[in-house]
Amino acid sequence: MYGLKTESSFDSAHFLADYHGKCENLHGHRWRVVAYIEQDSLGESGTERDMVLDFGEFKAALRGLTARLDHTFLVEEGTLRPETVTCLEGEGFTLTMLPFRTTAENLARWFFDRMSEQGLPVSQVDVYETPLNCATYRR
Repeated sequence: MYGLKTESSFDSAHFLADYHGKCENLHGHRWRVVAYIEQDSLGESGTERDMVLDFGEFKAALRGLTARLDHTFLVEEGTLRPETVTCLEGEGFTLTMLPFRTTAENLARWFFDRMSEQGLPVSQVDVYETPLNCATYRR
């Protein structure tokens, strides 16, 4: 099995609804995302001969996704009143509405799924909330 790994990071704020502890309050992270791809064989011809994938393509895919979340407020749909969302947007804040609780575990799955949709043979994604704590999603 051959594999590649790349990483990217982004800054964003979030809170955890229905959580009882410090994370129920609005706070931010410098999220670190590490993605892995794997395949049984290397490319046979062209630019990707003897490669899993061109690193440039792999890096661009992950960095494009982290750029979508960078410096936004990650909000689980339905956790803020509509007037609160309108007010925040009216003040110029950028919100990223997501259909799941904004945990590191769910973000790892989100990155995994988006990269898979791009046709990448992604095998695992790690999302670090802090330098020492991460969640993993793998196939």
